[in-house]
Amino acid sequence: MTYKLRPYLPDDAETLAILMQASIEELAIDDYTEEQREAWCAVPADEEAFGKMLAGHLTLVAMDDDGDIVGFATLVKNQAIGHVHVHPDLPTLGIGRTLVEALLKLAMARGATSIFADATDNAKAFFVALGFEPKARNTINYGEEWLGATTMERILKAPETATVQ
Repeated sequence: MTYKLRPYLPDDAETLAILMQASIEELAIDDYTEEQREAWCAVPADEEAFGKMLAGHLTLVAMDDDGDIVGFATLVKNQAIGHVHVHPDLPTLGIGRTLVEALLKLAMARGATSIFADATDNAKAFFVALGFEPKARNTINYGEEWLGATTMERILKAPETATVQ
């Protein structure tokens, strides 16, 4: 199946908030406690702030053949993948890969030579499969909870080198 990608629209905020919360609750259950997942799910709870955050980044939305939203991903300042969330019933159908690969192409077209991601524990293998390499273990803070994560990097192209004549 192929997925259509389009830019984020302000009317998407509610749908993406619901999708993100469902994705966290179901796909991160083996990696984080209930308290950690609840704190993480609070991010999109303020729909207005969540919408502003999505609009402030390059956010792509994936839709299926019926036009239903099945995932989204963000590129932050052309330097990092911020969020990647897919519908929890569709975690292995290539939606996340399609989104991230599109963001990588856009970043490269804008001059980026590498991209970082703070991969949550449930997403680390996903990023490794996309060619990202672990660089450092860290944590992400949501409210009073801390989630284990790994900073990962993907080299997009070799930097230009000067030649001596």
